[in-house]
Amino acid sequence: MAYDSDSTLDLTQYSSLIDLIEQASEKYADKTAYACLGHHTTFSEVERDSRYFAAYLQSIPGLKAGDRIAIQLPNITQYVIAAYGAIRAGMVLVNTNPLYTERELTHQYNDSGAKVLVVLSDLLPTLENVVANTTIDTVIATHAADLLAPQEQPSVSFTTHKFLEVLSQGEKLPFERLSSNLSQLAALQYTGGTTGLAKGAMLSHSNLIANAMQIKSRLGTRLIEGEEIFVAPLPVYHIYAFMVNLVLYFERGCCSVLVPNPRDISSLIKTLASYPFTGFAGLNTLFVGLCHQPEFKALDFSNLKVTISGGTALTQAAASMWQQTTQCTISEGYGLSETSPVVSLNAPGLEQLGTIGKPVIGTCVKILDNDDVEVPLGETGELAVKGPQVMSGYWNKPDETAKVMTQDGYFKTGDIALATKDGLHKIVDRKKDMIIVSGFNVYPNEVEDVLANHEAILECAVIGVEDERSGEAVKAVIVLADQTSDTDAIQAEIISYCREQLTAYKIPKQIAFMAALPKSTVGKILRRELRK
Repeated sequence: MAYDSDSTLDLTQYSSLIDLIEQASEKYADKTAYACLGHHTTFSEVERDSRYFAAYLQSIPGLKAGDRIAIQLPNITQYVIAAYGAIRAGMVLVNTNPLYTERELTHQYNDSGAKVLVVLSDLLPTLENVVANTTIDTVIATHAADLLAPQEQPSVSFTTHKFLEVLSQGEKLPFERLSSNLSQLAALQYTGGTTGLAKGAMLSHSNLIANAMQIKSRLGTRLIEGEEIFVAPLPVYHIYAFMVNLVLYFERGCCSVLVPNPRDISSLIKTLASYPFTGFAGLNTLFVGLCHQPEFKALDFSNLKVTISGGTALTQAAASMWQQTTQCTISEGYGLSETSPVVSLNAPGLEQLGTIGKPVIGTCVKILDNDDVEVPLGETGELAVKGPQVMSGYWNKPDETAKVMTQDGYFKTGDIALATKDGLHKIVDRKKDMIIVSGFNVYPNEVEDVLANHEAILECAVIGVEDERSGEAVKAVIVLADQTSDTDAIQAEIISYCREQLTAYKIPKQIAFMAALPKSTVGKILRRELRK
């Protein structure tokens, strides 16, 4: 059966994201909206600076509403100013990973047709061979510390404009407030490109506002207007943090603490120590990494009441470790770039560990077989979603859009899931990551969850490898907590442990040890890199 949340979603409060930004800025004017590198910015200051930025964009010859603007920045306040300014100028955001290579940048800029780029000044040399081969006409650069004190920028062969000078010029220019509507395109959110070149999911003002309201409904009384302090270690160019920090928490009048480099665990812990934070968003690898740090364990967690996990499966080991350390449970959710992103989320305090909770309000979910037919309750199949947060399609790729949409309007996620009789869902694995051993389906997440509970294992990933007898075999790649351990002895111990926990065909036939696993910028373990 298709599961549908039973509440109606009200989208009449805002006419667009422009309206949301301006209402929140006026309502919470003197409150701190963003904190970064010790610099605090109020809602009214965000409104002012984003208006200056928007006015500057509107003054650029040939640039018009609907044109695309790429933002290639880490978690710094300039990101917020540029994003809100672009939205207020009627532009379409193209959120861009600062760590992208020249090839990836060239593809994304040309695919989106971006005309303006806002970039970290440290990255300017990387663009020497990129900008001339794209549609970009205007490059605006900023140093991470510019809002603390203006910084020098590297010289490059193409023309750049300094972020602070853009704001100064925008202050003197007229700003035309646009009357965008909910159906207009707000962002092109590019997917990870795990199966080829990245595609731009077209997200409207309505998609993003709807998803913010859906999450707000699920968080309930845990999200108090004007009072929360939410730490943002995950990159805001990723739709997960973008939704939580730039839409939801801003709309609620709360403070987001932006962390430019979450890989610097020591710096992240110092940031956490500086704020009585009430909310935190992360994913499995970050939770585990933090909980192994004595300095993190020593923090005051008395105000923490919401921890959200997304982006990758949450293991029971990570959830237990986090709760023991912080006394706060983790609410695991599920979503994709194509769904703005949240499809489902466990309600804080009512979590069902091992599930992604129930769909958020206004969302229908089906479990489909390979012929797009619903499977019986309790059987696995591909998760398909329908709701106001689902994209209208992939940018300039109607054929790719057709591949992922059913005839009755459901988006096929590519994730294998099953539904329980009480309306909860469990993600079993990515469809493409499934391993077939002698005709039996093996889901890497299940094996990884078992391995993660072994005390000797810090991190692990499971992939399929070719096998003459069984077609495929299970291979486990493991990072040991103590890397001085005797790997032969540990390997035998792990295999014995797996025999107690897993049926024979699921037991890793190969085990490899690494010092660290390859990860994406948001901390997802990259199985595709291990397959290489």
